[in-house]
Amino acid sequence: MIDWLAFVVVLFAALAGSCIVVSAYSVGIRLLTVSGRTPVVTPAEFTDAITVISPAEAKAAAKRAAKAAKKSPLTEGQKRVAFVGACACFAVSGAAVLVGIYLIVPALHALG
Repeated sequence: MIDWLAFVVVLFAALAGSCIVVSAYSVGIRLLTVSGRTPVVTPAEFTDAITVISPAEAKAAAKRAAKAAKKSPLTEGQKRVAFVGACACFAVSGAAVLVGIYLIVPALHALG
């Protein structure tokens, strides 16, 4: 016998949790960029990669990020507030993941 109400509750909890994680993380990235701290990730070398960014392309991306940070119309105080907001968004995203793990682990322990 399937408990459909429990199924629907889990479905909506999963949807809400994923929306919270993705939204908080994306707003955090946006605020981090606005604060002038554009995340530039160096490319990794994979043997079966479809596309690999060359060191020159990575250097050009870092140069564009630095140039964009200099052209920001925000004051230093506004940039600091945006950075704190980004950190808060990342904390919310991480907390949502930890809550999800906290809810899953006891259920797995009960099954096994």
